[in-house]
Amino acid sequence: MLLADSAQVSENKLYVLGGGWDVTGPQPVPSALAMLIQVPWDQTNKRYRWQLELVDSDGTPVVLPTPMGHEESVRVEGEFEIGRPPGIPPGTPLNVPVAINFGPLPLEAGRRYEWRLTVGKESHEDWRLAFNVRQDPADTSPA
Repeated sequence: MLLADSAQVSENKLYVLGGGWDVTGPQPVPSALAMLIQVPWDQTNKRYRWQLELVDSDGTPVVLPTPMGHEESVRVEGEFEIGRPPGIPPGTPLNVPVAINFGPLPLEAGRRYEWRLTVGKESHEDWRLAFNVRQDPADTSPA
């Protein structure tokens, strides 16, 4: 996983602009998350459901207001299935590129956040991506 200013998938490749940052803000700005999911050879030709969830430094899901006046946790879900193309040597893992673009998220300045990926019912420590939101220089309150 990689944080970026923007990302897209075209012809089974990731195109990333401004990728690799881990500090943003303090003002909300658009952002993206680029992922390259590697599917083991023996796990191809199956449908998988994935979920990304944004949590704060305590592991609590981040909840933001919606345009309709409700509150919802910040999460993205999707599915993928990849088959074995002809001519690929047996045992070769296959890549599933995913690009998710977000509008400006009003996250609290001076805080740390983390994206957590779950595929099926599995999640691993290295399927997490943390970032910080800068402290607002106009904010003079003690941390």
